[in-house]
Amino acid sequence: MALKGSLKDFALADILQLIYFQRKTGVLALEGRMDRARLLFIDGNIVGAESKRRIEENRLGKVLVKKGIIKEEDLQSALSEQPSSGVKLGNILMKKGIVTKEQLLEIITGQVSETVIQIFGWKEGIYEFTPQVVPVDKDLPISFDTQHMLMEGMRIVDEWALIEDKLTLDTVFIKKEEGVAGLTEEEEEILLYVDGENDLSTIIDISGKDDFEVSKALISLMEKNVIVPKAAIPVVELPPLEEKKTLLSYHFLPLWAIVVSCMVSLFLVVFHRDDVFKKFNASQTIEDFRFIVEAYKFEHGSYPKTLDVLSNKLDPWGRPYIYRSSENTFILLSAGADGKEGTADDIY
Repeated sequence: MALKGSLKDFALADILQLIYFQRKTGVLALEGRMDRARLLFIDGNIVGAESKRRIEENRLGKVLVKKGIIKEEDLQSALSEQPSSGVKLGNILMKKGIVTKEQLLEIITGQVSETVIQIFGWKEGIYEFTPQVVPVDKDLPISFDTQHMLMEGMRIVDEWALIEDKLTLDTVFIKKEEGVAGLTEEEEEILLYVDGENDLSTIIDISGKDDFEVSKALISLMEKNVIVPKAAIPVVELPPLEEKKTLLSYHFLPLWAIVVSCMVSLFLVVFHRDDVFKKFNASQTIEDFRFIVEAYKFEHGSYPKTLDVLSNKLDPWGRPYIYRSSENTFILLSAGADGKEGTADDIY
């Protein structure tokens, strides 16, 4: 029986229990209203988590810089190596001796835990579990006891019910007042991370504290009028139509010109939306291919020479995905809409 369906019918807690007790290995894909996520399992235990909304590679670099562990130039240098090497950001930084294995594991495990736990808050969505070989990062191995994660997730969901609708993991804060007296030690510490750029998720990562602890401290600081959520950029209101002075009125345009103009506008909107979907689909396919390629190496001891042995799937523009491999790494990408490798629209 396939393990797929709606979270309304089969809650995440039930899914995790089933995977844990049956000691399954594979990938659990989940899609909610605001995010898409994948949880990776080996023998029933969680060994990885990915979120489309929060790309862990980007957050890892940001947190390392914010913590003062690496410099911005070190991060940019490592990021520039990724497209050609195909190696994860953390592994590049570790091999360069810029960060230690322990420092990376502390941050990565925190991020994975946070990603898993935030899914417990989803009230609706769909899921599908696919049994498959899951590659292990030998340099930075992680594993969570699913039963422990399950209990932790359910505990935090109960706690989050108290602060629901007051803030989200994406909420960014700015300081309203400086040098406020009467703050607790914990509030003063969390206040140090409020800079108008760090969202709640980043503050949790930098502080190394529990999600609920940080959230409670921030809400308390809001209630004391010390911080406020950063407001979105206000929408500039256009003057009423009758106040606009135009050189040409549509009333004086031929009917055919108006029709052609509308058709062109509609075509551009549809074309742009279609292009966005194509880029997203290419990115998702490449992500899936990476797992398959790593699984192939896990089984055969080396990367496949060509992608054809695994799949003949074309990218959304009808071209083969670009794949090159060496003994220790591989490169996988789509040349994008222009079909030219090395241009700005390449998708990795």
